[in-house]
Amino acid sequence: MAISKELLEILVCPVCKAVVDLKADQSGLKCVQCHRVYPIRDDIPVMLVDEAKVEE
Repeated sequence: MAISKELLEILVCPVCKAVVDLKADQSGLKCVQCHRVYPIRDDIPVMLVDEAKVEE
């Protein structure tokens, strides 16, 4: 089960409040502004700053 479009529309980065996009491999949600990637575990996005990794 993938992340629903409705959920993606309301989720934002907890750091900078920018939009997050689903990564191509569906392993996480990437912030378009600060490039933090929040993991998805058991089809649930983990939107905790301590769990995020910065990608370029």
